[in-house]
Parts: sequence; structure tokens; C-alpha cells
Amino acid sequence: MTAPTAAPRRALRVAEAGREPPHLPARLGRGAPAPDSWHDVQSPFDRRVVARVATCTPADVQACCEEAELHLDDDFPQFQRAEVLSSAARLLAESREAFARVITLEAGKPIRAARTEVDRCVDTLTLSAAEALVLSGDVVPMDATSSGAGRLGVALRVPIGVVGAITPFNFPLNLVAHKVAPAIAAGCPVVLKPAPATPVSALAFAELLAEAGLPQGWLSVVTGASDAIGAALVAHRVPRLISFTGSCAVGWSIAAAAPTKRVCLELGANSPVIVEPDADVELVAQRVSDAAFGYAGESCISVQRVLVQPCVRSTSDAQRSGSA
Repeated sequence: MTAPTAAPRRALRVAEAGREPPHLPARLGRGAPAPDSWHDVQSPFDRRVVARVATCTPADVQACCEEAELHLDDDFPQFQRAEVLSSAARLLAESREAFARVITLEAGKPIRAARTEVDRCVDTLTLSAAEALVLSGDVVPMDATSSGAGRLGVALRVPIGVVGAITPFNFPLNLVAHKVAPAIAAGCPVVLKPAPATPVSALAFAELLAEAGLPQGWLSVVTGASDAIGAALVAHRVPRLISFTGSCAVGWSIAAAAPTKRVCLELGANSPVIVEPDADVELVAQRVSDAAFGYAGESCISVQRVLVQPCVRSTSDAQRSGSA
């Protein structure tokens, strides 16, 4: 395990108005080589460029996957993985405002919601650190048959292998952590492709993990707008598990393209709210409005349907008529 280093956290220095946007190289295995071209990251508020990130290629994906495979046998035991994740949680809590500002600038998320996302990411890291300490196996009595009498079977949980992770734009920090932190807890190196619209949070998160002591090569971040990067990651022989959050169409196409891999898909929901007769209608209306339209509805758990009992609807209509 490498010792924690004082990382410069270049990715946190996104451009304020009137400043030159920083150039942020990808994190490819053990290094961050200069790319042949750059991809602009624009603020949804005013379309100004807040950062420029490397445009990676399928060859970069191949190099990262091969590098990650080399680390499957690293001496990086459970307790050290837990220490890294716990340190990352502490460092993130200390940098809450800086990370929230990055989320707001690149994703257009209101700052209050961005701070909440950072807080949730701290929880994700903390829970993953706890999980790293309780990974265990099973002892199974074998005397269900005469040949197994007097014997015990021992089953151990082992890392599945390298994880390929593809994340969306709407929660650019915590959904990255949802994939990376449990993988580290389980002992799996990760090759991450963040959304091209919001890669800066992912790069900042990778810097944070390096500062917390994550060994080099355990997390690569490939950036850029090309669909070929994601396709190369899914098709490469090394990743044994692909974890994707995004649209149904893309998710099911990934599952079809990777029949021999484990595939974890998070494709949203249809999120109903059921309004019962004893509900406080005014309170429900306010909560539904917030949950449906907050952050322009760009959440996989945003309210998309409201199912109202007929008597509640009648009461609500009468109240509106009386106030009109």
C-alpha cells in the first residue's frame, strides 16, 4: 500500500468567471499523460468552459484495463482498504464546499443540492469502509450425504476482478462513489468512464482517493465524449463486471454486448406517489412539486406519477373551487 500523499487536487480548480479553464489530464493507470486533444466541459448555466479534459481513445481504455489487471494480486488487505475509504470520507468532509462548487459548475445543480450530494458521498465512503471489514465466507456441514459425514465445506468470497464503471451526469460525484467505493472495499480495481458532460467531479474524486492512500493503478478515469470509449470498456476481456447507471436503451445494449460478464444496471424508476384519504393534501402537493421538479427532475427517483384516491381528488377540487 502506498503512503498518503499531498495531492494538488487540480480538478478542484475549475474556472471561475474570467479565468482560463484548467486542462485536466485523464488518470490512466499509474500516470496522467498529455493527450492529443481536449474536450470542453461547459457550465449548463451560461455555457462557458469551466475545464478542459483529455479526450481518451480505445487504446487508452485497453492500457488502463491491462494495468488494472496487474493489481489483482496486490498486497492490499481488507483493513488497509477500509483505512483508505475512511480517510477519503474524512478528506471529502473537509473539502465539502470545494466539491460542491465543482458539482454546481459542471452539472448546473443548485449549490444546496450539491452540498447534499457531497454529504451522501461521505456516507457512501463510510459505509463501504465498514463493509470492507466484514467480508466473510461460509462454513457448510457436508453430512447431508454419507460421503460427506464428518466433513466441512469452506466457501470464501474473493474479488470478482476488474470492474468497468460507467456513470451519468446527474449525480457526478456520489454515483461515481457508488461504483468505486464498494469495488475498492471488495478488492477490485476500477476503470471508470464518467459522463462527458461532468467528468471533473470524477477526476477530483480520484485525486482524493490517491491522497487517502489508494495505490496507483487501482483507479483509472478515462474521459472524453466518444461513445467508442464506453464500447471499448464493455468489450475488453479484462473487466469481469460492468456497472452502468443511465438510460434503459444504453443499459440493455451493454447487457447484450457483454453476455459473458456480470452486468449491474441502474436504469431509473417510474417512482409513483400514492395519496391516501388521510393525507395532508397541501403538504403532499408541496412535497410532490419538490420531488418532481427539483434539479429539473434529473434524478432517477424523481416523482413521475401521482396516484390519488377519488375521495382525495374530490376534496382537493372542492378546496380549489372555494379559494377561487
